Amino acid sequence: MSVTLFVNGTLMRGLALHSNLDGAEFLGEALTIPQYRIYSIDDIHPGMFELDDGEEGGVSVVGEIYNMSNEIWTRVEANEPPHLYKGPVKLVNGNTMDGILFPRDLAENSTYRYIDISSFGDWRKYMAHKNEL
Repeated sequence: MSVTLFVNGTLMRGLALHSNLDGAEFLGEALTIPQYRIYSIDDIHPGMFELDDGEEGGVSVVGEIYNMSNEIWTRVEANEPPHLYKGPVKLVNGNTMDGILFPRDLAENSTYRYIDISSFGDWRKYMAHKNEL
C-alpha cells in the first residue's frame, strides 16, 4: 500500500525537511482550490487549513505531490513539527488527496501570534520575502 501526499512547506524540494521524503516519488507541483488559509508557525513551517464551505477569504496554496510507501510516510509523520496532521486537501484539478494540515484554532489563536501569510499562497515566496527584508 502507498500514500500520495500534498505537501506545502518544509517537505518540499530544497527545503529543511525534504530529506524525510527520501525514497518517495515526486509526482509534480500542484495548487489547492482557493479555500485555504496559510500561517507562518514561528517562521519554522507553514500551517494550512481549509475554510468552511461558503466562507470568504480563501486562497490557493502552492505545493508538491509525492507518492510513498507506508514506511516512508511513517518516517515523515514521526518527524513533522507539533500539531501538523494528515487530512484531505482539495486541488484545482478536481482531485482530493491527503495533505499536511494545521489546526485552525491554533493558527488563529492570538496567544501564539502566528502570522497569516495567505497573501503569499506559497511558503517559498513568504520565506524569500522575509529574506529580502
